[in-house]
Amino acid sequence: MNDSVQKPKRQKKIQVNILSRIALSIIISVFINNFLILLFEKIGTSMESPWLLSFFPYLITPIFMVIFILTFLILTRRIVKDLITLERGLQFITEGNLNYRVAVNRHDELGRVAYNINRMTERLEQQIVKERELEKSRMEMITGISHDLRTPLTSIIGYIELLKSESYKDKDEYSRFVQNTYNKAIHLKKLLDDLFDYTRLSSIETKLDLKRIDVHQLLYQLLFEFEPIAQENNLQIETDIGNTPLLARIDSEKMARAIENLLMNALKYSIKPGTIRIFMKTDKNHMTIVVENKGQPLTQEQQNKLFDRFYKVDHSRSNDGIQASAGLGLSIARNIIELHGGTLTLDHKNSIFRFKLTLPLEDKPDIV
Repeated sequence: MNDSVQKPKRQKKIQVNILSRIALSIIISVFINNFLILLFEKIGTSMESPWLLSFFPYLITPIFMVIFILTFLILTRRIVKDLITLERGLQFITEGNLNYRVAVNRHDELGRVAYNINRMTERLEQQIVKERELEKSRMEMITGISHDLRTPLTSIIGYIELLKSESYKDKDEYSRFVQNTYNKAIHLKKLLDDLFDYTRLSSIETKLDLKRIDVHQLLYQLLFEFEPIAQENNLQIETDIGNTPLLARIDSEKMARAIENLLMNALKYSIKPGTIRIFMKTDKNHMTIVVENKGQPLTQEQQNKLFDRFYKVDHSRSNDGIQASAGLGLSIARNIIELHGGTLTLDHKNSIFRFKLTLPLEDKPDIV
């Protein structure tokens, strides 16, 4: 928050401020008024003017009021000036100038009003920026969904047209067309499943089916199924997950989905040939699963957006043999882990990607 929006350090009641100026105005007015009375009496006596002496008492009250008003206006001119500044500032802000900040440096209620106006303007400006980013994200989402769904759907339609027109040489080619159509349909279903899962997980009504699960056994089973896929893509798997049971209350189906997404992300973006490392560590209250791989370096902007929905880095489509995703895998994984009270973070340095999944433990393991 900039200097013009700094919170006043202390408060001084503006009523006390105004009352003190009223009292001071009265004192000054009485002093000047008494001085004028003595002056007129002296002038009237010296000039021997009885009419002046008899008429002057009628002027005492008006003179006192005029002196009081002038004195009060002079003493309160800063308050009036600050009120005018507030009014003009509000006018600028209501006209749409959200970069404007009210410069009222006071420690009373007017200072608080200026502070709150500036804070409100700053938050409104941030909200507008956020809404613009959301609108941009929404447009990118629509574009991404359209592209990702259209690609397999176009292939399916193409293969069906070939089959419908019997444009195949023999039964082997016919079988290949049918298999390709089926593969594209499965891919399309996976994209739709990802979209459905993300929408469901983003809902505030999402409920987990929590059960007491051995996370070590779950991870071991997932790695057992994943290793052949990695080998087919010229990647080696290195693991260090120990053999100690690690019990936690989790939704095993959703947690398996989150870990699978991390593994498939490493598979997709690893430099091939290469190695994917998976290891697990624990402390007194938490367990951590780390998935590490070497890939193409990312810019800081790309790294910041990596967990955003529908975000895919530019080289995501260059992976031969791996079907393009909707860019929801990491976002789904983070949502699942956060629903379990855990965290998912990325440490990216020297082209090494380390995704760290941390979950609270139900039973504390023995730490040697």
